[in-house]
Amino acid sequence: MRTSSTFSVLFWVYSARVNKNNSATIYARITINKKRLSISLKHKVNIDLWDTSRQKVKGNSEIAKTLNYYLDETKAELIQSYRDLKNDGKVVNAELVKARYLGEDKRIYSLKDIFRYHNDKMGSKLATKTLCHYRTSQKYILAFVLEEYKKADIYLQDLDYAFVLSFESFLRSYQPKHYQGKIGNNAVMKHIQRLRKMVTLAYHMEWIERDPFVKFKPKLEKREREFLTDLELERIQNLNTNIERLSVVKDLFIFSCYTGISYGDIIKLKKDHIILGIDDNPWIMTTRNKNGNPFKIPLLPVIESLIQKYENHHRTQFTGSLMPNISNQRLNSYLKEIADLCGIKKNLTFHMARHTFATTVTLSNGVPIETVSKLLGHTKLATTQIYARVIERKVSDDMQLLRNKLSNK
Repeated sequence: MRTSSTFSVLFWVYSARVNKNNSATIYARITINKKRLSISLKHKVNIDLWDTSRQKVKGNSEIAKTLNYYLDETKAELIQSYRDLKNDGKVVNAELVKARYLGEDKRIYSLKDIFRYHNDKMGSKLATKTLCHYRTSQKYILAFVLEEYKKADIYLQDLDYAFVLSFESFLRSYQPKHYQGKIGNNAVMKHIQRLRKMVTLAYHMEWIERDPFVKFKPKLEKREREFLTDLELERIQNLNTNIERLSVVKDLFIFSCYTGISYGDIIKLKKDHIILGIDDNPWIMTTRNKNGNPFKIPLLPVIESLIQKYENHHRTQFTGSLMPNISNQRLNSYLKEIADLCGIKKNLTFHMARHTFATTVTLSNGVPIETVSKLLGHTKLATTQIYARVIERKVSDDMQLLRNKLSNK
């Protein structure tokens, strides 16, 4: 059933309150369904010059023309406020029209507002490390605002394409205290990507009327993901050291090389995560901390040996974890020492173990990419294709098989 409402605007002066100059304040009266409300327009007029029937100022003086133009504009804005509220599907009353006209129904949000909202509402959905990355990006954004605008914050409505470009330029020359050099191109794009996600969130919540990123195109540099060769992996496995911290880090790294599990997930593994699989052999079954995707990994002999090695270790006994824990920062620092001891020239990081699992351990040994995708806990095969690059030796082996088949025909 269609409903209709009556709406009108009229102007009047408060003649009961006349000042010594014989002037009174002009009011706008909004009436909706016989319910009315007045708004002081903060303008005064000589009551002798006010035309009550026409709701205008008499005469052709400059003051009269200016006031009458102002009244016309005010009426048009009030009518537009009413129409906007109707178009929004709201049940309109005089209070709502007044609030819309005065801008009181629309709060002006700032960057800090969307940062707080994002961290509070999205924090539980993001991995701890991912949220930490967002906080770092937010810190850089506010540092840029302070340098560029000499302000601690800026309204979202003031963001535009020029803001995005200027922030990109700022990041490329910015040198954080914890960095040894400037921020790399792909890291710059990551910070802008996080800003974009937060601004898009604000746009979808109607905190801003336009998206400043519409014209922005990210410029990511393609990089080959490094991994260890068979020989390099063997060197690390065969490393003997009496330094316990290096021994523990080596074993954690090997654990990842033969499972593909990230460090953040390894340190959360408990005995309960080892379950008999479909083949009645032990599997690791859990979910990725990063995105909650489940993964199931059959244990290879080398992993079973490592679990047995640390079953009664004082570190695992204290934490109840499957493998010893160590801070990620120190972990990568110790890996540099291991690389030196093993004569490996590559920049050895823990994440390289995941690449090594995808390439050297699985794909190069004939494991189908669909299986590797499942083992890595990916939901899209395209994600695995980025991680799991087929190495040249595997291509060579596959082509040799093809040669043999063709020659036997």
